[in-house]
Amino acid sequence: MRPLSDITPKPLLKVNGKPLIEYHIEGLIKAGFTRIVINHAWLGQQIEDTLGDGRRFGIELLYSPEHTALETAGGIVKALPLLCPTVQDEQFAVVNADIYTDFDFKLLPTVSEPDLAHLVMVNNPRQHPGGDFYFHQERLGDTQGAKLTFSGIAVYRRAFFAELIAQQTAVMGLAPLLKDAISKQRVSGQMHPGCWSDAGTPDRLAELNVSRVIE
Repeated sequence: MRPLSDITPKPLLKVNGKPLIEYHIEGLIKAGFTRIVINHAWLGQQIEDTLGDGRRFGIELLYSPEHTALETAGGIVKALPLLCPTVQDEQFAVVNADIYTDFDFKLLPTVSEPDLAHLVMVNNPRQHPGGDFYFHQERLGDTQGAKLTFSGIAVYRRAFFAELIAQQTAVMGLAPLLKDAISKQRVSGQMHPGCWSDAGTPDRLAELNVSRVIE
């Protein structure tokens, strides 16, 4: 996303005049979420300064700053004390802040044992034609079904990160953990056929800015 992200963190880049992350906050509020944890690294203070403590949205916003970027799984593990502050808080939703979508977060299910995670999948965008994971009959697998793209929206059980927590590994991507859980048939999924973009380049962001606002 450079040069735009040189001075602005990606979640604060605007689509139709509104930061990407605010679309997610509003969508989560509509779905009944009242507490959101935001992890950040690059220019993260801008995110805190822009969003504040959540009072203007009518929810609680908490922050998990990373002095060094920990990648997706590492960042989630660092934020777990905020995401799961009690033993009853066993699972949580995760949304990549730099995507744009009309997904209805009310459609996210509770993940039941023996599953560890539930992913929202989308059709492969032109910049990622090979997809990420095979999807068939509401399940993620190694070979069966169509290979689709992971949207960056998911529900995880705390147990999904148990090995990473035990190893006390700080920096870790999410893909190895997902591949391992999928190989063990412990990941469910759903297809989102609507609007979705990873807004990963200035050109894709510009395309979004000539499209309609998500309602």
